[in-house]
Amino acid sequence: MDPVTGAIGVLLGTGVGFGTARLLEYLRITAARRRAEEILADARKEADNVLKEAEFARREQEYRLREELQRRREELEREFRQREATLAKRERALQEQRTVVAKKEATVEATQRQLNEQIRRYEQQNKALQETLDAQREALERITGLKAEEAKKLLFERLEADLAQEIGEKIRKFELELRDRCDAKAREILATTIQRYAAQYTNEVTTCVVDLPNDEMKGRIIGREGRNIRTFERITGVDVIVDDTPGIVVLSSFDPVRREIARLAMERLVQDGRIHPARIEEVVSETEAEFDRYVRRIGREAADEAGVVGLHEKLIELLGKLKFRTSYSQNVLRHSVEVAHLAGLMAEELGLDAALARRCGLLHDIGKAADHEMEGGHPQIGAEIVRRYKEPPEVIHACAGHHDDVRADRIYTVLVAAADAISASRPGARRETLEKYLRRLEELEELARSFPGVEQAYAIQAGREVRIIVDPGKINDRLAAKLSRDVARAIERNMTFPGEIKVTVIRETRAVEYAR
Repeated sequence: MDPVTGAIGVLLGTGVGFGTARLLEYLRITAARRRAEEILADARKEADNVLKEAEFARREQEYRLREELQRRREELEREFRQREATLAKRERALQEQRTVVAKKEATVEATQRQLNEQIRRYEQQNKALQETLDAQREALERITGLKAEEAKKLLFERLEADLAQEIGEKIRKFELELRDRCDAKAREILATTIQRYAAQYTNEVTTCVVDLPNDEMKGRIIGREGRNIRTFERITGVDVIVDDTPGIVVLSSFDPVRREIARLAMERLVQDGRIHPARIEEVVSETEAEFDRYVRRIGREAADEAGVVGLHEKLIELLGKLKFRTSYSQNVLRHSVEVAHLAGLMAEELGLDAALARRCGLLHDIGKAADHEMEGGHPQIGAEIVRRYKEPPEVIHACAGHHDDVRADRIYTVLVAAADAISASRPGARRETLEKYLRRLEELEELARSFPGVEQAYAIQAGREVRIIVDPGKINDRLAAKLSRDVARAIERNMTFPGEIKVTVIRETRAVEYAR
């Protein structure tokens, strides 16, 4: 190959390679531009979508705000109209009252003018009468020749001589008048005492309320398939009412001791938060063990309220037990505190020892706290108890004689008897029907417990159901069914009751072992 041809070939190859490179560069740039345009298009599309979504969200938010503002505006307008109507009603009532007051003021002014005129006429008549009497007295003195004092003395001498036989009758009359004045003074003292101590009374109820921190606690109290609430009712003997009322559960039982123990146990369970059958049994057992301390605290508070100091610890404990006793539905502890205050106030009116009177009044029914443990009526039992703990003779006599079981020859006994009658006669203090109702429930429980194999019996649902807990070692399933029928027949034979009574026999067998 000659050199020329080789050079031409080299030049051609170089030009072809350069052209190819330029072509490839052009194609790469073109592809890159196309890719960039696609990316820009996608970005513009995505940006449009984002803007559209933002615009839609803004419009939706604006719509919600507009709806909320409209609703709030309507509520405010409605509230404004209600308040406007209320204010208009009050304004009308005030206008009516102003009219009535104006009429009364006019009536009072007219009455006052009439009274002033009558007083003026009476004064004129009285003056004329006095002048007439003076003239007659002067005429009598001239006729008789005696002064008024001399004539009065002579008249009384003759009257005394003529009425010597009637002096005894006058003395008797004065005695009767004195007795009437004493009775009036006694009534005045009683009225003053009642006004100075105006206690409020509510009849004993058979329910109490336990507050809950939230409504979720109701489900924990009920438990799975109701096992927690059944366990609580079985152990405590109260009826647990869980309804739609927010934040509370209601405990129902006619026995105040049983109801109070259940209330304290439920409050501890709610505070602890762990509610299951084993924990319920543990808490109820602890509450029953601590109940004696609770009773003593109640007794101290009652003694402090009545202003009585220096009582023996046993007397304080018995006072605390009176909180759970009722007499014709009247709480005996509240009755005793009220009698203490009333007797103390009457003693102050008579100038006697008010502290001793309050002591007699507070302890006068102390026998009711132990009348189920000792024989005799509560006056005799109370007198024996306070005598045992070295109380003053006035206190002993007040306990024994406030129902006239012994002659009331001590003034403090009379004061306690009067205060006891005042307290018992207050409107709402006592109610015979509730007492009979509670006695019927007690008889229902006693009748159920009288059958062999029965450990406990609780009357619930206002006496419409009695739940009987039996010893599983003595009563099997067949005997449990027979026991329910026997108890129902016994209730029909021995008791009078409205409607029907459901008899439920509960038999539970447990096996316990410890892993050590």
